[in-house]
Formats: sequence, structure tokens, C-alpha cells
Amino acid sequence: MQLTLHVATFNIHKGLTSFNARFSLHEQRELLRKLQADIVFLQEVRDEHAKHNKRFSPWPENGQAEFLADAVWPDYAYGKNSVYPAGHHGNALLSKFPIVNTVNRDISAHSSEQRGMLHCEIEVPGWGKNLHCICVHLGLFARWRRQQMVSLQHYIEQHVAADAPLIIAGDFNDWGMSAGRFFAETLHLREVFEHSHGKPAQSFPSWLPVLRLDRIYTRGFNIRHVQVHSGPHFAKLSDHAVLTATLVRQ
Repeated sequence: MQLTLHVATFNIHKGLTSFNARFSLHEQRELLRKLQADIVFLQEVRDEHAKHNKRFSPWPENGQAEFLADAVWPDYAYGKNSVYPAGHHGNALLSKFPIVNTVNRDISAHSSEQRGMLHCEIEVPGWGKNLHCICVHLGLFARWRRQQMVSLQHYIEQHVAADAPLIIAGDFNDWGMSAGRFFAETLHLREVFEHSHGKPAQSFPSWLPVLRLDRIYTRGFNIRHVQVHSGPHFAKLSDHAVLTATLVRQ
């Protein structure tokens, strides 16, 4: 039975560097492979874009989610959130274990900003209970994020058993750090960096992180190790750092 789980979360900025200066999806895939995570939570995955398909080469024929999962993560799920004439982008989850159920839920708080949550139920051999993973990308404004967190709370209370292992990860855009208090009080979750170091990780901008935007919340795990993957070389990768955590099933 595998009790230890290695997870990562990464906002890939649609496979581009800051200010859309350079196509970096291939380098992003190499980075993710080196991390050897069992489960990867991804945000701003652009699965279709007619103009970028012609501008950036080689653009993956079957979408960014499948391209990133290829040969390493046998199962993956993509949740379309933001749709526009040229294509769409959203959240994705890559898994080395079978994904047995997937729900993509619109949690937009305003018509000007499309946001979603991707819920995957994963069957980890020998666990007895399925692992619930929720990948999120919350809004830019505090009152919208609050609305989205309440929606997420209600969804979890209705669809995830209280004794089931749960991981919520992604880009929370939460520089005011209100999400941690909300989730700790309402859903009894622990943020892995806050638990280990006293504060969520600094993850933006990736080359010299200052803002604490990205998070990994857990329930039903002990936290063994956490790490921020950032630095000057990320200027050629994405505007967000990668966060990883090693978790041990309770």
C-alpha cells in the first residue's frame, strides 16, 4: 500500500512566459517530469487556441493537458472554464493513479471573470477510500474570492465525505491570506506551508516571489516535506512558482 503521496501545483500561464513573451510549454513539461509528482494540479491550461496554434510552434495537436500528461501520468482531466472565440482554458489534473470520477464546476462570481473548480476522485491502490482532489483558480477581487470559497465549501460538504482524504490546490490569488482562516474554520483543512513554516509560500512572481498566491490544503494527511520551486530561471517558464508537498496518509 502506498501511504506517501507527492503532489505539485503550478499555474502554467497558458504555456507562456510573463507578458506572453515566449512559448514555454515544452520546458514546463520537462520541469514537471523532474519533480516526479504522483498528482499535479494545473491552472491556466489552454487546451485550444486558434491563433496561438499558428503563432507558437510546435503547439500540441491534442491540447496542453494531454501534452503535459504524456508518458508520465496515465490519467488526466481537464476542466474548461474560460471560453472565447479563439479557444478556451481552465484547470487540469494529472494523476499516476486511476481517476474514477470527474466534475467541473463553474464558480464564477462575475461575468467579467470566468473561474472554475475541477474535482477528481482518484483510486489509490490499497487506500480503501478514494482520494478527492480539487483544483481551483479563484478570482482577483476579495469579495469574489469569498463567494467562490463559500461555493467550494458547500460543494465539499455535499460531495466529499468528512473522513475521505482531501487535497485542494491551485492559484487562490489570496494575497490577503483570508483563505487559510476560512478553510481551517469551515472545512478543517491545513495549508501545507502554513503548517510547516507558519505562512503560505511566496509564489509570485516566480523569479523573485513576493506574493503568497498559490496554496495546497489537505485533510487526512501528515505533512512530511514542502518546497517552493522558483528562481531566475523561471523567467523562461511561467510567472508562478511551482509548489510541491510530500504527504503521508493518516
